[in-house]
Amino acid sequence: MPPTSTFQPEIPDAFAARAALGRGVNMGNMLEAPREGEWGVYIQEKYFDAINAAGFDSVRIPIRWNAHAAAAAPYSVDASFFARVDQVVAWALARGLTVIVDFHHYEEMMSNPNGHRERYLAIWRQVAEHYKDYPATVLFELLNEPNSAQDVSTWNSLLPQALAVVRESNPIRNVIIGPTQWNSASMIETLQLPADDTRIIATFHFYEPFEFTHQGAEWMDGADAWLGTTWDATDSQENDITRQFDRVAAWARTNNRPILLGEFGAYSKGDPASRVRWTSFVAREAEKRDFAWAYWEFCAGFGVYDPNTDTWREDLLNALIP
Repeated sequence: MPPTSTFQPEIPDAFAARAALGRGVNMGNMLEAPREGEWGVYIQEKYFDAINAAGFDSVRIPIRWNAHAAAAAPYSVDASFFARVDQVVAWALARGLTVIVDFHHYEEMMSNPNGHRERYLAIWRQVAEHYKDYPATVLFELLNEPNSAQDVSTWNSLLPQALAVVRESNPIRNVIIGPTQWNSASMIETLQLPADDTRIIATFHFYEPFEFTHQGAEWMDGADAWLGTTWDATDSQENDITRQFDRVAAWARTNNRPILLGEFGAYSKGDPASRVRWTSFVAREAEKRDFAWAYWEFCAGFGVYDPNTDTWREDLLNALIP
């Protein structure tokens, strides 16, 4: 059952919803692991107390729904997993945080989108129906980082189908949608959103320069060769970021869509001072353009919080929330 104490029948428009998202953090490596805990972290209730007290406005919850749904029609989502997600969402709502329920790591959708279209839509039908009576401070994100075979034409044909499925039970809930190539800023102009649906927030992700933000990342081939890369806030380095943010902002103005910078972060193997400089610059540039943002991520490899000591990494936290 939804947390009725926070039920809000009125739904803000997408720009008001963007403002409510404000400054957020991703609960990464948790519910988007194949099974929660496999990547070393679990979501705990106390984390939401810390997030709220630190001044964040929202949490994005990446969820690998497909790992908890049947392989054959009707592709039923496991009831115990729904209960776990309900618990996490309730913890966030109880602290006054806006929540993004994000469909994350459906990797088969990227390599074989047509083969998984029916299952993807069936899962969304269940998720949307399940949360239809939740407050307006719960937003849906259709698909994290479309890539590979989920190319521009494929995604632009699929996203209105997925949105239509959501709209069956949530006619005016705000929904977040991003472009292909891993939600790249450079692909924002290719994103085709239904003109008559104004409850949409467009999103992009930002990890550039990639050799800096992903240096030493164990899942990236060759990333150890990037170790020692710094980000020194030179004019050239700053201009590389502002140029891409200006591109997104121009598209947003032309299309009258609010923007969420849904992920940005620099991996923990990078130079700490450079990470702080980069994080602060990206966050402030997003805010200058009225982008909401969500840092990647809370307490794993990019983490702003140390789960072993239950303390914030103060330099990174101050870079995000001065």
